[in-house]
Amino acid sequence: MRFIDEAEILVRAGKGGHGCVSFRREKFIPKGGPDGGCGGKGGDVYLRASNKLLTLYDFRLKRVYQAENGQPGMGKQKDGRAGQDLIVDVPVGTLVYEIIDEQGHEELLVDLSEHGQTVLVAKGGKGGKGNMYFKSPTNQAPRYAQPGLPGEEKRLHLELKLIADVGLLGLPNAGKSTFLAAISAAKPKIAPYPFTTLVPNLGVIADEHGQKMVIADIPGLIEGAHLGLGLGDRFLKHVERTRFLLHILSVEEVNLQDLSTIEHGFELLTKELQSFNPLLAQKEQIKVINKIDLLSEEQLSFLQQYAQERGIYLISALYGQGISELVEHLWQKLRRERA
Repeated sequence: MRFIDEAEILVRAGKGGHGCVSFRREKFIPKGGPDGGCGGKGGDVYLRASNKLLTLYDFRLKRVYQAENGQPGMGKQKDGRAGQDLIVDVPVGTLVYEIIDEQGHEELLVDLSEHGQTVLVAKGGKGGKGNMYFKSPTNQAPRYAQPGLPGEEKRLHLELKLIADVGLLGLPNAGKSTFLAAISAAKPKIAPYPFTTLVPNLGVIADEHGQKMVIADIPGLIEGAHLGLGLGDRFLKHVERTRFLLHILSVEEVNLQDLSTIEHGFELLTKELQSFNPLLAQKEQIKVINKIDLLSEEQLSFLQQYAQERGIYLISALYGQGISELVEHLWQKLRRERA
């Protein structure tokens, strides 16, 4: 299934049923009065957040969602059945905008950020009254009834922003997908070339108490991503809701003869965050250098001293070196954040 994080749909609530024009016709009752019932109310349309969905792909296949119309009233004072409500499930983290004009201007209706959260987006039309409701001393036999009212119709823009505890940040081929696969059951595509990850991936790990940590891996960024270079920054919105960022840098991008290249490597993507959303750039980052298995013992010893002084974690996601210490640090930080 393709990862789709934006979609536009049309929702229509049901029409109200028409009122009925009817007169009582029974044996031995020669002057029966009006007995037309009311039409039923049209069904409403609701959106409901569900953690069973991870993408808006289904909304690219089906774009129109309509609730059931109310049934018309009947004789013998019988009201029509109300139309059945329509509940449409969307992924948790979906922002729902109403498109309010032809120019495409939008207004935020709701942020569906919790599983089971439900919102009414289109209200069904009222059913019309039957002729029995228009009887009066001066009008004993009304021969008219109300028509049902139309339901609301809205154009909605759905935008998905994944909800995760930790967001993975790094240049292409930094080893983010390998790290995610090493600590969780996620199975992202892994290959020895840049831009292997083309869409965001989610991984979940649990501790001994059953607590869960959700980690989001987004496609790699490059310098100039905010200008559309590489895959651009369109996936950065998926780390806006994270508690903190895990910034992974590969030793292949570092010149050990000039350790200032390490800070330059981390600052490069921080500037891209700043260009996309200044608030995102202010999120706390845990800095990690990956692929230390490519270093000699002498190089590793030299790098360890530098990293220890600056709180940088050294790992080999491929061989598991340093993974347990880093994951334990993530758990400690996450528990403090949740507390």
